[in-house]
Amino acid sequence: MPPDSEPPRPSKLSLVVSSGDFDKVHYALAMASAAVAVNVPATLFFTMEAIHALKKPGGGESPGWHVLRAGDGRRAREVDEQYASRGVARFNELLEACRDLGAAFMICDMGLRATGLEMADLRDDIDYRQGGLVTFLNDARADGAMVFI
Repeated sequence: MPPDSEPPRPSKLSLVVSSGDFDKVHYALAMASAAVAVNVPATLFFTMEAIHALKKPGGGESPGWHVLRAGDGRRAREVDEQYASRGVARFNELLEACRDLGAAFMICDMGLRATGLEMADLRDDIDYRQGGLVTFLNDARADGAMVFI
């Protein structure tokens, strides 16, 4: 490759989002929204504690992502407010950008069972594909990038 040329981008970004840490889920959404914004397809594979980020509020409850904690122990809502005050996209803005720009959302069967959640517990405004690791791996590309968060 000539020194002045850029390396090729991956043909797809496949993210395994397993952490229940707010800042990690937030960053996964930032990565996926950035990828699809520059025409790199992205799949977010939510599993284990990260699935709670997609839980819909029930009867006056807060959205699921509010139960997440940041790596430093702060509440998700507090960190989200701080990010917004510093010009960083809020959680819902990133989630909606991923949805609106066409990122794929996959929900792990094993993660649902492990957390005791069901697909009916998740937000209704996102089109999910349910599956397992084989489904996720079949969705990935050999010349793509896979990131575990």
